Amino acid sequence: MAEKEKEKEKAKENGEVTTVTESAAGELEELPKTIVRRLVKDKLSQLSAESEITVFREALQAFSESGRIFIHYLTATANDICKESNRQIINAEDVLKALEEIDFPEFVQPLRASLEEFRQRNAGKRSGSSKAKEADRKGKRKEPPTAEVEDEQDATKSDESEDGADD
Repeated sequence: MAEKEKEKEKAKENGEVTTVTESAAGELEELPKTIVRRLVKDKLSQLSAESEITVFREALQAFSESGRIFIHYLTATANDICKESNRQIINAEDVLKALEEIDFPEFVQPLRASLEEFRQRNAGKRSGSSKAKEADRKGKRKEPPTAEVEDEQDATKSDESEDGADD
């Protein structure tokens, strides 16, 4: 059990884990309409640059629902692969294997290239944020005195100067 907890903690530290709670799961049922619209229009503009294609609201809803179902199916398959490996955290390789298993092998290579690009882009950010966290830790150890401590020191100094004035 401790090994699974260590695996989860390591993945969380690397920003690789997203935990979905039950309350958030209901909100995630629909894909964002603006993003679906943008994806559909971008792809259609690539396919037919000569004329603009209008997409009905019902068609956008169908694209959104299709995408949601695909994500659910891919997630369930990746989860099965993860469980077969006696793990609780789905990783990128599980998703790639799931794509092959659900008969979408043509997505694997482009996704793998995109994933590698993502990792390289974030490698610098991750090391930069690690340095910032370390600097924060060091800074917290050397915090300046608080206002209360300064007030006490001022009061002590004024008491000493009053005592010295009486001599």
